[in-house]
Amino acid sequence: MRDGYRGGAVLAEVVRSGFAESVHRGSVVVLDAGGAPVAVRGDGRGPVFPRSSNKPLQGVGMLRSGLRLDDADLALVCASHWGEDVHVNRVEELLDAHGFGGADLHCPPDLPLGPTPREEALRAGQAPTRTRMNCSGKHTGMLLTCQAAGWTTDGYWEPAHPLQRQLRATAEELTGEPVAAVGVDGCGAPVLAFSLTGVAQAFLRLVHAAPGSFERQVADAMRAHPGMVAGAGAPDTLLMTQVPGLLAKGGAEGFAAVAVPGAGAIALKIDDGNHRAIPAVLSAALGTLGVSWTAPPSPVLGAGETVGELRATW
Repeated sequence: MRDGYRGGAVLAEVVRSGFAESVHRGSVVVLDAGGAPVAVRGDGRGPVFPRSSNKPLQGVGMLRSGLRLDDADLALVCASHWGEDVHVNRVEELLDAHGFGGADLHCPPDLPLGPTPREEALRAGQAPTRTRMNCSGKHTGMLLTCQAAGWTTDGYWEPAHPLQRQLRATAEELTGEPVAAVGVDGCGAPVLAFSLTGVAQAFLRLVHAAPGSFERQVADAMRAHPGMVAGAGAPDTLLMTQVPGLLAKGGAEGFAAVAVPGAGAIALKIDDGNHRAIPAVLSAALGTLGVSWTAPPSPVLGAGETVGELRATW
């Protein structure tokens, strides 16, 4: 892993009336089932913040520290949920069952992430709450892990807390890399920087882990409950629903990671942080592994009619 991220290559372009109007630059790493690189565009070795794509790795660390949940709840702990009722209600039930409440979460109050739940909340005049925040499942898991391990929940989000030290060690083991940088994620928890290659290796380890291992428990829980990981119509939910065995977890600022057992793994970063290019680039990257997935259409409109498209360039 290099000291800094060098930036990427053109991965997608927006074509209007046959003219390339805009491009998205970024980096993508495609590994085969054995972890060898199949394709690399841009910088696969420089560190970046995977943001919420780190959550499955953190989920493994929580299990190693004593957290025990059923599969649906474990998927929620690894989620960037869209704030649907099923997500919010279950977060609140988990907190209540273990003697906690929304005020114990360090994540900030927010409205639902999903467009439909967000519109419904706004129409109903609902105020932002911590449990509606898309990372509330992860923070709930962190509280419950501290309780199971006998650690104080005070400052559970601080990098020096025993919980965060364990999660860092687990992520370093799974990626095979030391943490290059530590930041504050949007939810207030630490975010750890790794290379795209390291993240792809970690996802490959999750789907290839032995049945019953903590790594495999996380992968199996997320794939069994894709709706808990995101929400109706969300890219991660669509991918895991439509491609058998695929594990997916996206992150803010244009990050995504997927793995398919027996096929390989992909990690990508769109440099400008825009997510609109991710489906097309993922579809192309999956194709290099022999995995077929058609990205939802991303039409370019003129007077309400389709006059072009966003398409991958590799």
